[in-house]
Amino acid sequence: MAVKVGRPHKRARGRPKMFDRSIALNQAMKLFWDRGYAGTSFDDLIAVMGISPSSFYNAFGSKEHLYQEATEAYVAQSSEWFTGELESVTDTKTAFYQLLNAAAREFTRDDLPSGCMISLACTHVPPALSAVREMMAGYRYGAMAAMADRIQRGIAEGDVPKGTNVQALAAFYNALSRGMAVLARDGATRDDLLEIVEIGMRAWPPAPRDAARGPKPDRINLQPRGTGKGTSVRAARRPSRT
Repeated sequence: MAVKVGRPHKRARGRPKMFDRSIALNQAMKLFWDRGYAGTSFDDLIAVMGISPSSFYNAFGSKEHLYQEATEAYVAQSSEWFTGELESVTDTKTAFYQLLNAAAREFTRDDLPSGCMISLACTHVPPALSAVREMMAGYRYGAMAAMADRIQRGIAEGDVPKGTNVQALAAFYNALSRGMAVLARDGATRDDLLEIVEIGMRAWPPAPRDAARGPKPDRINLQPRGTGKGTSVRAARRPSRT
């Protein structure tokens, strides 16, 4: 009896499965944020991004390049609250107070990894990754420079004393915010961080005398009713002795 041999099954041809690049990038950003560059493997990345190795290399090139893009995405998102609070139309001290309160909220969100993706990123990496370390250090410096610019503006606008050491004050509050991010990673609550903000703002230099005094009051007229003469508080003089 002859045995019928069926035709081999042909694999369907077509375009590879597409993926949303922005969604995949956002997933990679969260993973890098949570585990760091060294702690995130290639297999971890393609799993959380839901793509194949070939799609990964075609879309992002390398893990290092993906990390750069993920960091840029994080900075773009965090700049909305960082720059928004720092550049708000208010006095400098209030702007920093609002900025640190916003940081306390952002570092303890339930829908994102705790802390900050930039604060301690790539501080300890092998020489081969020095470019990545320098990139992250540049972002950290940029945040401190923005703080320094705001303090300098406050001096120009008169709500920060002229003798203030701008760089030292910016470095202090930059270090405070970085420390808050580390504490958030270690489990500190939002209320814990807000208490730190209250204590940290006590280091703010006292307002200049003119700003503390506020606007000069108008002259008060003490003119009695029914008379055409009055005495101004500021213009009053003692009668001269004869």
